[in-house]
Order: sequence, then structure tokens, then C-alpha cells
Amino acid sequence: MPRQIRQVRGKLQCPLASFAPARYVWTMLNTILQSSESPATNLLIAHGLYGSARNWGVIAKRLSDRGPVIAADMRNHGLSPWYDTHSYPDMAGDLAEVIEEEMTAPADVLGHSMGGKAAMVLALSRPELVNRLIVADIAPVGYKHTQIQYIDAMRAVNLSQIEKRSDAEAQLADHVEDKTLMSFFTQSLDLKEKRWRLNLDVLARDMPKILDFPEVSGTFDGPVLFLSGAKSDYVRREDRDLIKGLFPNAQFAKIPGAGHWLHAEQPRDFEAAVRAFLDGHADP
Repeated sequence: MPRQIRQVRGKLQCPLASFAPARYVWTMLNTILQSSESPATNLLIAHGLYGSARNWGVIAKRLSDRGPVIAADMRNHGLSPWYDTHSYPDMAGDLAEVIEEEMTAPADVLGHSMGGKAAMVLALSRPELVNRLIVADIAPVGYKHTQIQYIDAMRAVNLSQIEKRSDAEAQLADHVEDKTLMSFFTQSLDLKEKRWRLNLDVLARDMPKILDFPEVSGTFDGPVLFLSGAKSDYVRREDRDLIKGLFPNAQFAKIPGAGHWLHAEQPRDFEAAVRAFLDGHADP
């Protein structure tokens, strides 16, 4: 297998060995590993739109007492490579590569929002790689709302004037009302390089794909938990027949007092629900 190299700020570096024909290859997704002495099945975490692996650090560390946990920066996010496409088959392929190269398959997979859709496509297209699936506050359906306003807000920030995250938050305040969201967005700000660690152009162009859900043949027959915030309307009761058609063994649960960002709003309750589901279904 060719030696992999890293992409730095959208550029390739380090050709393969000089005695071989000149070739360049992309590295896989950037990942953060929480190691464990427990032999339980590996857990892979896929974050949502505008997020990063770092956002899941506390939950990943706490869940690592039962087995290794890897949180991945999705493509066009964080420290992962930037690509010219952002479709769910692409993202599912990225997650498959992480499992095949860095984990022991099949792995447990947890995905939130955009990451949840990618995880569902992975389970449906590569079921041999997925043991148990947890889908956080998203359904395998298209949505009519848009998230493009947040890209417009980030583009409006004058990065040349930014010295600390609070400077960016002050500018975002002109476009974003929610202070929690402002803080969340600035976690993807590279202060040293004065740039967003988000491929805003591609995310904006492919927003219709992000909001939609692709047609995927087949079903995933393993255990699945659709975990939602009680104050969120992303997973509707009328979607359950569709969900059951794709995931016959799906279970549904809601976290009281939580909205779409359930893992951030009620982290302990979220962790407890994930732990109960994983512990309640025996490892293969």
C-alpha cells in the first residue's frame, strides 16, 4: 500500500519515495483517538455540519472507558483534507476508510446531524463495517430549511482584524443571534493563519446535497438507535415507517430538555443514553 502523506491547508506535500514514479496521495480524514484498555468494540464518531472532532472530545474521552473511541474531522472540516465534493456517498466512503485503516471492523458508529446521515449511508452501503449505529437528531430524509446563512455570516468576518476568538464572535454577532452558535463556529477558526478550517465555498455549493438524503438500496439489520432532542423536530413520528424500512431494528429515544445540539445541551444524559444502548447489545 502506498505511503500516505498529509494535506496542509489544501496543498500536498512530500512526494512518494524518489526512486519511484512521482505520485501524490491524499491522507484519510484527520482523527483523534481516545485509547482504552477495554476490549469493547471500537466507536467512531462523525460530527455535524460546521463541527469538528474536537467538539466531541469530552464525550469521546468519557466513553473510552468501555473501548477505544475515534472522532473524525469530516471532509472539508477541521484538519481533514478539502475536496471539491461534499456528498453523503463521499462522506460514507471516508468513514469506511477510517474503519478499514485505523479500527477493527465492524465498528460501532455514532453520527450527529450531517454525520448521522453519513453514518446511515455507510451502514446501508457497507453493512459489514458497522456493528451498532447511533443516529443523533437526524432522519434519512430531505429538509427544507437551510444553513447557508451561517456560511454568509462566517464569510462576513474580516479575518485580518481577528486576534482572538472573541473578536470573531463580536463580528458574528451582527449576523448570528445565538451566542452558543457563535462560540461553536469560532472553534473552527485558525487564529494563527487567520482562516476558517471549513471549506465554505464547497459547503455552500453542496448545501442542497447536505440537506437532502441520497437514494441508497438495501437495509441495515443491526441494532440502531435514533436519539433525538425532545425539543427538536428533526426526527418526526411520521418518518418512522421510512426509518424502519431501512433500519428494521431501529429504536427511538428522546433526551428531555435538549434540542438539535443534544450532545452539547445535555452531555451527561446523551452519554448515558449512548452507553445504555451500546451496553444493551452484546458485542459480536
